[in-house]
Amino acid sequence: MYRYTLLKPGIAILFICSLFTLGVHAQQVKENKISILQNKQSGSFPLVTGGNASSIYFDATDAPVVRIAAKALKEDIKLVTGITAALDSSNALQPYSVIIGTIGNSKLIDQLISTKKLKAAQIKGSWERFAISVIDQPFGKVKQALIVAGSDPRGTAFGVFELSKMMGVSPFYWWADITPVPQKELFITKGTILSAPPSVKYRGIFLNDEDWGLQPWAAKTFEPETGDIGPKTYARIFELLLRLKANLIWPAMHPSTKAFYHYAGNPKVAADYGIIVGSSHAEPMLRNNVGEWNEKTMGHFNYITNKERVYSYWEDRVKQSKGNDAIYTMGMRGVHDSHMEGVKDEKEAVPLLERIIADQRGLLSQYMAKDVTSIPQAFTAYKEVLDIYDNGLKLPEDITLVWPDDNYGYIQRLNNEKEQARAGGSGVYYHASYWGRPHDYLWLSSMHPSLMREEMMKAYETGANRLWVLNVGDIKPLEYNIEQFLDMAYDATPFRDSRYVRVHMNQWISNIFGKEQAQRIGRILWDYYHLAFERRPEFMGWSQTEPTTKTSLTEYNHFYYGDEAQRRIDQYEALEKEVKALRAKVDAKRADAFYELVYYPVVGASWMNKKFLYRDKAAFYAKQNRWSALDYAALSKAAYDSIVTETEYYNTKLANGKWKYMMSFKPRDLPVYQTPVFPEMAISGGEGWSIAPEGYVRKDSSLLKEAATITLPTFDDIYKQKYFIDIFLNDKKQVAWASTVSHPWIKLSQSSGVLSPETGKTQMRLWVEVDWNKASKEEQLSGSIVFRGVDKERIVEVQGRKLSKPELSHYKGFIENNGYVSINATNFTRQTAKGSMHWKVIDDLGYTGKTLQVLPFKTKEVSLYTDAESIKKNSAYVEYDFYTFTVAAPEVNVFTLPTHPLNNKFSMRYAVSVDNGPVKVVDFRTFGRSEEWKQNVLSNRAGRKIQLPFLDKGNHTLRIYCVDPGVTLDEIRIDLGGLKKAYSTLPETKSENASKTAFKKASL
Repeated sequence: MYRYTLLKPGIAILFICSLFTLGVHAQQVKENKISILQNKQSGSFPLVTGGNASSIYFDATDAPVVRIAAKALKEDIKLVTGITAALDSSNALQPYSVIIGTIGNSKLIDQLISTKKLKAAQIKGSWERFAISVIDQPFGKVKQALIVAGSDPRGTAFGVFELSKMMGVSPFYWWADITPVPQKELFITKGTILSAPPSVKYRGIFLNDEDWGLQPWAAKTFEPETGDIGPKTYARIFELLLRLKANLIWPAMHPSTKAFYHYAGNPKVAADYGIIVGSSHAEPMLRNNVGEWNEKTMGHFNYITNKERVYSYWEDRVKQSKGNDAIYTMGMRGVHDSHMEGVKDEKEAVPLLERIIADQRGLLSQYMAKDVTSIPQAFTAYKEVLDIYDNGLKLPEDITLVWPDDNYGYIQRLNNEKEQARAGGSGVYYHASYWGRPHDYLWLSSMHPSLMREEMMKAYETGANRLWVLNVGDIKPLEYNIEQFLDMAYDATPFRDSRYVRVHMNQWISNIFGKEQAQRIGRILWDYYHLAFERRPEFMGWSQTEPTTKTSLTEYNHFYYGDEAQRRIDQYEALEKEVKALRAKVDAKRADAFYELVYYPVVGASWMNKKFLYRDKAAFYAKQNRWSALDYAALSKAAYDSIVTETEYYNTKLANGKWKYMMSFKPRDLPVYQTPVFPEMAISGGEGWSIAPEGYVRKDSSLLKEAATITLPTFDDIYKQKYFIDIFLNDKKQVAWASTVSHPWIKLSQSSGVLSPETGKTQMRLWVEVDWNKASKEEQLSGSIVFRGVDKERIVEVQGRKLSKPELSHYKGFIENNGYVSINATNFTRQTAKGSMHWKVIDDLGYTGKTLQVLPFKTKEVSLYTDAESIKKNSAYVEYDFYTFTVAAPEVNVFTLPTHPLNNKFSMRYAVSVDNGPVKVVDFRTFGRSEEWKQNVLSNRAGRKIQLPFLDKGNHTLRIYCVDPGVTLDEIRIDLGGLKKAYSTLPETKSENASKTAFKKASL
């Protein structure tokens, strides 16, 4: 296995990139590099040449999954080259042969090992390892052989599918219609690949919330003969898992789907494919309570009042599953993800749950194996079960303890030192799709790859490496999330570097669409995930569920910071434009894949955002009596209609109707997915036209009174701001307008124009800035802009300040901008190391694109400094220098990722001081499903406000100390009285280049 070495940033990226482009995982040990070529090289193995393919052999006595993999390889060769290879289970080898087999199950493989021609003895008896080798003269008349040998049957299958991947066949070739690049010939270079054991032993997916996609698609399109998710569908899913080197399934379990064991073919196909069957956190003993427990005929699912029936129910499944490869979920909850019946609270549940687990293990011992510790078992501490566990539940040491996330990507807790030493180890149940409060996200792929990496690698580093399961909803459209998660589970090593996520994504894109477009598509998808991290498309209605609420206006600001809402619209508009242009250029053979993996998610997210942001503008502008409010209402409705139309294409025309019934844009038909709702809009035409300068609004977003002085926010020569003025119609009449400025230093982007009642022409946005070269020498500037049109004029006052000072010409800190300071957490002025904990930059995470995290993730308990004085004396910290022009007692807004404590020995604390003054300890930990937690996960942020002491003008230093591991800083705002509400990040108030330029000009 490769050791992980931290190199210089540029070298590190090249290093890990080179590892991945070899076509094999970074952790695999290679004696000689093996690669697939399209041209013959000396000594290379001719997999396909001259219109012929080498024959493929496997032992008839080997496991069914080996036969399945061998057949898949045959089909993959044909998919790439159009040539069909012979498939043979006899030993009648040809001069050039592909030999596939499991050590101990294949005579040919065992013979090669015994004669030491195949260097694979070291993987014998290992878990899911494989060797791929090209060997000269392996047997008699055989000139050369390509050998794929596995330590066990799944290992053999993984080796075969590694070969397929090297040929260019994506694991999602069928599920996402990815056509490999055609090749006429294929040669394998000489050498050997020996894989290392997987990083995580049990790796798989949970099919969940399948009601709107996978189930109707399977029932009506793919498997109508079953009318459900049955063995034909599961065979496709299990093939996908093998290609992704996964080994575990938690089957679909909603009321829309019959239980996995209802169809005899389901466990049979799982056994054939070598897939381990488990059941969800709420479904003990391989049962599906939703579909299999009938309260009318069986009574309550209550182990106190109905023990006999419940016990018999579990006993029947244990008997039925004997001989299956399975992981048994232990414990008990209520039917369908609810609390356990018959107990008042978590304390009362402890002895009952211990008795239940003992009885369940008794069944396993009776019917499966006397040594119950040899049977894989899992206990998921999900929701209230975590509270039961923390109330002193004695869990047998051999049971794998599975830690869940909070359903939104933040793991609730991980191992402490004692738990890390458990024989059964631990794992993680993680969500990339979710149904529940505060809001579902079941439609599009919106789990940020870097957040998944950060949380799962935190789990891995603290010993949670026995079992990883990803809730994938309907599988589509979570293709990349699934592949990244399972690649991490198979080989965690390269993901230790946060920068590797983008390398991984770009390589994934390159393998599918080619190197030429990889960078561009990679940028599009990265921006798509980044925008979704700030607010998922499904959360744009600012509504909630359980209970379900109506949609409301978003928190994006339309009237400050250059129109924050419009900036988000523009970002999506740019992505839309790019994917539409790319779609026209994509090779026809990859058009469906591009649509599924890139186009539909991007345009769908864009239209959902526009639907609500345009609706906001319609509502706000109606209050301001703008005729454009009607235009924005039409744009909002058009965005909704576009989602409907595009989803119809997905379900009826995409891939010739292959995915009919797979995609729903309105799971559960929640308010966020419905036609936009507008307030009553009655535009009064009496005024003809009017203006709205930036910031000139009441709290209800209506305009200030006509008689009030209209003033733009102040300009200065450090930041050289630009502010907007909207000029708009109040009536359906054409208006010609013109403007004049009082001084030549006032620059206006347009000085005259015509407003028309035609759609899109009812308003104009003008930009105002100051030409500091033409400004007077006075420190305070004062001027005005006069707008005239149709017997009316409006005056906007313009004010400027010269703030440049000699002492700021080389200032490295942050400088106040109109009453606030904005800081990206990673742009600290300096840091001071103390003790073992420290701040570390995590790339590609958070609103700002980089975050600052407290490391290391402790696996042993440490003596924490938690009181203010000891923190000040002993803890590491980062410092931010900032310069103010306003005398104030400012308030600091600190934004972190809403992570949870590493384990039950920690909290979520950091500490703050200014100018080396008193230290204030801050804790943003949340408990349960509090309202604060709900808002945190909906926004992917946790905010805290800290009151600072009175500060005079001049230089100051903000200091933030390490307290608890895992705290992740994103953004800091210092409010000196001028901070306005904003949902997304603010531009940093750090303008070294602008400052230097301003000082140079000022000194002339």
